[in-house]
Amino acid sequence: MQIFIDTANTDELRAAFDTGLVDGCTTNPSLIAKAGRDFKEVIAEICDMTTGPVSAEVASTEFETMLKEGRTLARIADNVVVKLPLTWAGLKACRELTGDGIKTNVTLCFTGNQAWLAAKAGATYISPFIGRLDDISLDGMELIHDIREIYDNFGYETKILAASIRSAGHCLDAAKAGADVATIPPKVFNSLLAHPLTEKGLADFVKDWASTGQSIL
Repeated sequence: MQIFIDTANTDELRAAFDTGLVDGCTTNPSLIAKAGRDFKEVIAEICDMTTGPVSAEVASTEFETMLKEGRTLARIADNVVVKLPLTWAGLKACRELTGDGIKTNVTLCFTGNQAWLAAKAGATYISPFIGRLDDISLDGMELIHDIREIYDNFGYETKILAASIRSAGHCLDAAKAGADVATIPPKVFNSLLAHPLTEKGLADFVKDWASTGQSIL
């Protein structure tokens, strides 16, 4: 399963990409607003950090304007993925942009039927929102299982990009459910490595090695 970082904070992204373990990035209007910078400038800077996919979302909800915005975003860099809402206009724009050879990410998916329609529209990625379903007492991970089954049944090539991930546990469950990608906030990414027994074990090894008085170099 690939790892994307879900942020528009370029300092956080740079640190994540430096690990060599991150495959791409997703952004959205809320993250861009939080960054407080020019949208296209931020996307261009992120695209310079990686050859992996960088999702940039259209702002319009109207078909013709979505198309114009999507094509404008795609011109920023070759690795831009145009993010579109899961509406009729968004799916129509997805088909048009896909026909132009532009990669797309259809977002705000909450049902298997929505994911099915996005795949039929030619979406490169579908973004089911796990955490937001959990917030209303539904099982977000069940949606990942449903989409995986639908896509495997019919051979759809759309990749499942698990989004709205809140914890390391969500990442593990998404991987087990067959998601192709998990897009995660920097805080969750950093938590994937953490375990108290790892930290204690390393501290013990360092202490015991120091007691030998030896050096490998």
